[in-house]
Amino acid sequence: MSNFKVFKRDGKARLGRVKTAHGDFNTPAFMPVGTAATVKAMQPESVAKTGAQIILANTYHLMLRPSAERIKMLGGLHTFMNWPGPILTDSGGFQVMSLSSLRKLTEKGVTFQSHIDGSKHELTPERSMNIQHMLDADITMAFDECTAFPATLEEANVSMHLSMRWAERSKETFLERDGYSLFGIVQGGIYRELREQSANTLKNIGFDGYAIGGLAVGEGQKVMFDVLNYVPSFLPDDKPRYLMGVGKPSDLVGAVLRGVDMFDCVLPTRSGRTSQAFTRRGTVNLRNARHADDPRPLEDYCSCPACKDYSRAYLHHLVKIGEILGAMLLTWHNLHYYQELMAGLRKAINEGQLQAFANDFEKWQNEGDIEKI
Repeated sequence: MSNFKVFKRDGKARLGRVKTAHGDFNTPAFMPVGTAATVKAMQPESVAKTGAQIILANTYHLMLRPSAERIKMLGGLHTFMNWPGPILTDSGGFQVMSLSSLRKLTEKGVTFQSHIDGSKHELTPERSMNIQHMLDADITMAFDECTAFPATLEEANVSMHLSMRWAERSKETFLERDGYSLFGIVQGGIYRELREQSANTLKNIGFDGYAIGGLAVGEGQKVMFDVLNYVPSFLPDDKPRYLMGVGKPSDLVGAVLRGVDMFDCVLPTRSGRTSQAFTRRGTVNLRNARHADDPRPLEDYCSCPACKDYSRAYLHHLVKIGEILGAMLLTWHNLHYYQELMAGLRKAINEGQLQAFANDFEKWQNEGDIEKI
């Protein structure tokens, strides 16, 4: 039985729901990133208050510290980090790719040196599935090699075929249970024929959902949208589609218009720690001196604690002096903004008004910040 149900469509966009062992989540969905079993600067209950229903954690980081074995012994990741809702775990492939100088790639998998202490480790499709099982992930990602950008056709072809062989081994190792899903990852760089080949291979293996990998690696929005114009059409209509590592608010709106259901990105949390806030009128840098005497809220129609209880002047003060509360409040605001955006997209699809919503979103983003006092 499928864990995914589509309730409404508007163009290529879908309004749906994914069932998991730890509850359901509505799509289109944005997953805050809790790499090392924590969404940085946020308590789990605060993450839930932003409207987030599912979060992401990372195999690579958790296998190194505190170890999957320890997390399993302590009752699994949900108990360990006090997040009772669904969790998706990234397979570790992307992080290992970024360690290029410290890794050795073979048909079997990847051997690499820890970025923490230089100790040697091996990650294979089998080991990645085993780790994600110990973590008790609701959605497990197949182990893949994230194709670097730029890559020639031949480089992307070799990388994609390796990922497809690893996907098959991931599927063979994954322990199927009610409420637990395994997603395959479409690779192939910016080459349509490779993406189609990859999608067909994954469909033949058979997965519970399909991710689009190898984007948001420096190719730019136009190229990413070009790829998204065709990849979702290669994928089964009755399974969720997940765009990995994306993105800016305008990326999310554009990808939903093209038929994507799920997203994750460090941007709202990382930006919150670097003084940047996402708003209806674009991004606002709270470090800027123009906010020093401004008693107004960051956004007057936002109900997050940063906007409801504090002024721009106070937020500016916090980030200028490096107080932790500044990072906490801006992170909360950014996650709240992202979840409000997703709720708006879901409502627009339900009402058949998605293109009007997208047009309105773009108009307001281009307005720029409110006038200085």
